[in-house]
Formats: sequence, structure tokens, C-alpha cells
Amino acid sequence: MSMTSRLCATTSILAVLCGFSAAQAQPVRAAADNVTVTGTRETAQAITEIHRIAGGVDVVPDTVFKNGPVQNIKDILGYVPGVITQPRMGDDARISIRGSGLSRNYGGRGVSLYYDGVPLNTSDGLYDLFEVDPSAYRYAEVFKGANALRYGSNALGGAINLVTPTGRDASPLDARLDFGSFGYMKGQASTAGVSGAFDYFGTLSLSQIDGYRQHSNGDAIRANANIGYQFSPDIETRFYLAATSTNQRIPGEITKAQALNTPTAANAFWVFGDQQRNVDAFRISNKSVLHLENTEVEFGAFYTYRHVDHPIFQYLDYTVDDYGGFMRAVDDRQIGGLRNNLVVGANIHNGVLDTDQFANLPGAVKGALASSMVDTSTNVSLYAEDSLYLQPNLALILGMQYLDASRDRRDRFLANGNQSGNKSYGLWSPHLGLLWDVRPDWQVFANVSRSAEIPTYDTNPFSTPANSSLRAQRATTYEIGTRGREGIFGWDLSLYHSDIKGELQCLATGPSTCAISNAGNTVHRGVEAGMDATFPVSVFAPDDSLAFLAAYTYSDFYFRRDATFGNNELPGIPKHFLRAEMIYKHPSGFYAGPNIEWAPGHYFADNANSLTVDPYALVNFKAGYDTGSGWSAYVEGRNLADKRYIATVAVTGFANAASEIFNPGIGRAVYGGVRYNL
Repeated sequence: MSMTSRLCATTSILAVLCGFSAAQAQPVRAAADNVTVTGTRETAQAITEIHRIAGGVDVVPDTVFKNGPVQNIKDILGYVPGVITQPRMGDDARISIRGSGLSRNYGGRGVSLYYDGVPLNTSDGLYDLFEVDPSAYRYAEVFKGANALRYGSNALGGAINLVTPTGRDASPLDARLDFGSFGYMKGQASTAGVSGAFDYFGTLSLSQIDGYRQHSNGDAIRANANIGYQFSPDIETRFYLAATSTNQRIPGEITKAQALNTPTAANAFWVFGDQQRNVDAFRISNKSVLHLENTEVEFGAFYTYRHVDHPIFQYLDYTVDDYGGFMRAVDDRQIGGLRNNLVVGANIHNGVLDTDQFANLPGAVKGALASSMVDTSTNVSLYAEDSLYLQPNLALILGMQYLDASRDRRDRFLANGNQSGNKSYGLWSPHLGLLWDVRPDWQVFANVSRSAEIPTYDTNPFSTPANSSLRAQRATTYEIGTRGREGIFGWDLSLYHSDIKGELQCLATGPSTCAISNAGNTVHRGVEAGMDATFPVSVFAPDDSLAFLAAYTYSDFYFRRDATFGNNELPGIPKHFLRAEMIYKHPSGFYAGPNIEWAPGHYFADNANSLTVDPYALVNFKAGYDTGSGWSAYVEGRNLADKRYIATVAVTGFANAASEIFNPGIGRAVYGGVRYNL
């Protein structure tokens, strides 16, 4: 059995996804041995490549997340163990992997997000999700923790790469209409084709939502396209285009009592200022690939423009111009009778953030200028990773990344003093791992890795002497794990322990405030466990089955002998988090079953551990019909018991009952959709 064919079954989450979608996906064949696997050839190749990594990784194919409302990124990542996705409103959510970005409520950090290998993060490290269209992608790659060296990323949370189809693996027409509670509607259509050496893919989606909460309505138009040309079987180039226009009102955080008693209400101050986030963005990139005898070379360049109109506590109006390039070479050959796989690469990601900040007058009206600045970021990363196969099934992996970065702020508004400044960073991050193929369908891995994270501009590193001394967050992570399949049972298990120095955290002393500082020593450790099993039942048909899927995440994050917080737990996400589903599948294409989301036990909202977030359990149910082509339909009920719960917390140093730091979860909702796929 080849690596391509067996690894669809190696990771438990992926295994059940492949199994669940067997009636929905077009089969492809692994070239080496003609073994049939589900999904497209490109998806199978992504699975093969990602499982050369000796650590926690996953590939989520679109045959899973496109059988539902695909409203936000949680619909893609919901069953990946170790990934906590907490929706706020509309398309927006907070992503935390292994405790990354715990202090972020708006604008993510600690995870490197990519479209087709091109950075979504701004050049200083921040990202948001308003540009993400979950219905546009062929699959998503998830690299947890320091396992994202393949993209030159070394953030604590790792990386997520959202990959669009091409004309060679997409249908000529794929159209869908989704609708549901709280005024949700979304239409999406794509087309693809091949003409000789050319191929093309394009998709357009339009969505709107009134929102569960007051003042949370939004709408979006998103387009993605790519055009490829094969000069020969060994040389290909591809251009990628993306354009987005989103408008989203923000209901704001409220107290815990308000979130649980009147969850649909918005924060009155946010309504008074008509707080919102409106983004217009455009991205163009090119990627070319050369296949040599033993080496594959990939290189390209990108440019991204964003204009953000963002009235909040003040009226922010800023543009982002990001640009860069990348090169990656993979050499696979025999050296001294041993297989050796060498990866080397370089990334350049530079950008300019031009910001004007005004007083926000009632009704989102620009008042007097309050600040004006130009922030310039440069980032050059070099990385290499070598996998030497000491035995045909045992690889020793050595890697290293170096990041050279600078941050330069030029203050143009001097009425409150000159807050200009600059800072440079040079950061080394080594990696050591072992990957053992115990059997063709069973892997064991271990690694120790370093990671680094530079403060983003919104931490205001140049405004005060204290903040100008902010250091990069550094972590050393130890990880062991296994993934595999035995008969009808599949598993995916990772255990990790991260010792962090200078974690970027909210250490403020006032309620409901977040001033970023470097914490002393902190620890993030946890368990990421996925499992699946598919049982033949033969009740209603000879080939019907019952599929079980579960993803469990244990997160134990705490200060270590901190001068203020002692050994307190770090706030923001549940210690235990479980998602599980059981689906009956009929060979005709009908499927139905319940699923749950469960966060047992309290967790904390502040570093002082003085205010807790209550446990919750959500009961959901979905049913649908899908044969993989032609017409399909679904209906899905979420939070059927109408449980009131906290979805996200804007963490702080010290909180009390009056702290407005909570976002309530969405109440009972029903969604439905129809799809036509040639």
C-alpha cells in the first residue's frame, strides 16, 4: 500500500471525513498501486505530504464542511482536535491552537493563516477572518504548534492553509443556496474548466445576516479565482486572485449576567457609536513549480491591499499594503543507500500600515483627528528541514528557521508627543523530530521545537518606555503522538508541553482592560485526541452504516510562579472541550444523526482567576441527501435546547461582575440548503 492511499486512513479525523464523504466525493487512484481513495488527487497528495511531518497535523477535505451552512471558519475546523474556534458574530471568530492568542478578542495572532500558501496575516502578524469564505476551498491544512516549518512559520499556534480548487480538480458548475435563522442567507457558485495547457477556477459568494444579537448584522461579497498553465508535465505556473468586500456591525461585549439573561442585547455604548468593521481587500499572487529528477522547486510572489473602515471606541481608517515572495525546494534522493528528504526555503513578507484615527462621534461619524502613523514591517525567514530515513520506516528529522524582522513606526500626529520608534529581531528556532511508520496504517512521532512570536503593532510598542521594551514571545515545545487505523477504528493523538518565556498577555490591573505585557514563565500543555469508527448495520440496506466521530481537546495553561498571579490558570478557553457526532448513512445518499459540543467544567475569564465562565453542552442534529453529483440538500439544527452560554471572553488581568468582557453564544438556530454539482 502506498503512502498516498494509506494516509487517508492514518489520521482518525481525516479517516472518518474520507469515510463520511465516500458517497459524495469523486474517487482518485494512487498512481503507485492503483488503490482507490476518496477525494481529489490534489487532496490525496496534500495528505501524503503533510504526513511526512513528525507532529500534530491534519487535512480537512471540502466534502466535510460543504454539507452544512459553511458560515464561518468553525464549520471547517470544528472537528480538528487541538483547534478551539469561538465565533463572535457573523463571519468572525477567535482561533486558538495550543493556547495561541489567548489575549486576543479582535484580530487574531499566534496562528499563521494562508490562502493557497500566501499569507493572510498582515506583515506585523495580525489576521482577521472577514476575508475567509469557507465555501471556496478544496481543503484546509492544519499544522499545530511548531509543525508549520513547511511555510517558514514558527508561531505558537502553528499555521492553517486554505486551498482553493483548480480547473483540474473542480466541477464545471457548483452552485448552492443556504438560508437559516437570524436572517442568514448565502448564495455561492463556481465554475472550472480545462483547455489544453490552461485551466481555470472561479467562485463568487454573496451573504447577509441580521444576527442573533442586536447590532450584529452584516453582509459580504467574496470572489476567488486562479488560472494555471502547464508549459510541460514538469513546469507549471498559476495566478491567484481574490477580492472581498465585507460590512459587519459589532454588538460588543457585555457582562456575564447580561450574556446569560439577555443574550440578544448589544452593548449600548457600541450601539451609540455604531461600531463596525468594514473591509475591502484585493490579493494577487503567482506560484510556479518546477519538477526536476529528484527535486521540486516552488517559487512565487504576492501583493495584498486592504482598506479598513473601522469605527470603534475611535474611528480607525487605515490601509494595508503587503507584498513579498517565497521559494521552496524539496529534494528526495538516496544518500549512502538511505533515503533523504531535504526541504529548504525562504520567505519575504513586508508591508506598510497607514493609519488615521479620529474621534468617533455618535452614529459612526469622523470627528477630530486623534492620531496618525505609518507602520512599516519587514520579515525575512530562512528555513531548512532534513529527514534522513535510518530505516525505510524510520526518519530522523532536523530543522532550523531563522527570522530577521524589523518594526518601524513614524508618528505623524505630534500633539500628544512623538511616538515614533523602531525595533529589530533576530530569532533562531531549531526543530528535532522522529517519525516511525510502525505499520503501513500506523505512525508514531515525537519532536522538540522552538517557536517565536513578535509583538504586533496594536500592542503599541512605542507609546511608552514600558511597552517599547516588549520582547518576542519564545516557547520550547515537546510533543509525542500517534495516528493510525486498526480495522474499523481510527485514532489521532498528540500530547504536548510548551515552556513559554515572555508570553504576550493581558496583565492589566484594571477591570475590562487589556494592556499587553510580557508575562514571566508560563506553561501550555495538553492532549489532542481524535477517534472514529464506522460500523456496518444492515438494517435498512445491505451497505448502510453508522459512523462515530469525536474530537477532544484538553488544555492546561498556567502561570509559573508569577509575582502577581502565582500559579493561576490562564483564562480564555475551556480546559476540556469535546465535539462528537454519530451519523447514519444510507447507500442512496441519505444521512442523519445528532452531534454535541460540550465544555464541561468552569474556566476563568481573567488572570486573577476571580471570575469564571460556566460549562455548557449544545445538542445539534443534521440530515441530508448527497450522492456526490447532481442535486443535494441538507437541514441542520444547532443548539436545539436553546442553551444560554458564553462563546468568547475578552480576557483581562482582573475582572468582576461588572466587567463587560463576554460574548454570548448563539441560541437555537435552524439552517437549510440546496446544492447542484455537475
